[in-house]
Amino acid sequence: MIGTERNPKATLRDSGGGSLEPAASVDAAAPAAAGPLRETIQRSWWDRNGRATTIWGLRALVLAGFLGLWQVLSGPVLDETFLSKPSKVIERLGEWIGDGTLLRHGAITLQEILLGFAIGAVAGALFGYLLASLSLLYEVLDPFMMALYSIPKVALAPLFIVWFGIGLEMKVILAAVSVFFLVFLNTAAGVREVDRGLIDAVRLMGGSKWEVIRKVILPHSTGGVLTGLKVAIPYALIGAVIGELVASNQGLGYLINDSVSQFDIAGVFAAVTVLTLLAAVLNLIVGTVSARLNKWKPSADAA
Repeated sequence: MIGTERNPKATLRDSGGGSLEPAASVDAAAPAAAGPLRETIQRSWWDRNGRATTIWGLRALVLAGFLGLWQVLSGPVLDETFLSKPSKVIERLGEWIGDGTLLRHGAITLQEILLGFAIGAVAGALFGYLLASLSLLYEVLDPFMMALYSIPKVALAPLFIVWFGIGLEMKVILAAVSVFFLVFLNTAAGVREVDRGLIDAVRLMGGSKWEVIRKVILPHSTGGVLTGLKVAIPYALIGAVIGELVASNQGLGYLINDSVSQFDIAGVFAAVTVLTLLAAVLNLIVGTVSARLNKWKPSADAA
């Protein structure tokens, strides 16, 4: 029609009666969609991280409140001779960091923890898989393993000193023994709880023994191994520090002993604080690895 301008961006749609009508422009719809899309993107970060942020914020408030209360009550209510105060603990940590004491002794303890954890975890996982796969042998040795696990590890320290001396090896082995039984027991439990129906199904489909292990036993027992690793982290630290407390001239356990001998309560709390931070960081690392490895598992909602 004369006098009618043609819009090059307009499109035509079928109105249902055979006639074509101009449809809404894509460009006209884009601004309307941009608002909700932008709002969805802005909400997504809080949806993903809101709960974790809240939890960490509350943890920080609890810690700050505890330290503040301790600081205020030290002196008027709490005897500083026996409990010190946070400001003095921080001062002692600053001194140790400045003269290199914390780095030197902390590195020794961390080395003992990591080596003991690695040796005990690998040995416990391998032995747990092997023994749990052999049902008769597992039933024979199970009470002996539980008896050995029940022995207080601090009682083994004097014997290990006779065998290995007071050097690094003794603390590593004590930490490894502490870790071994926890990883072994959890791994063995995970292997023995694998659904026998899945194993039989793979065998009926012609799967070899190696395929049963690789496709059924290993994936389905991973939870037991990871649980053992998470539980064993503090015990690796405990084993190493016990060895240092019993006989050592280096490490954070030695710093605790040395501070006690000088009645330096702030030094004791400073060393304990560093050990707490080490345990927290190692637990966080193992927890992160565990969460990533468990992503393959179906969620409860999906089920």
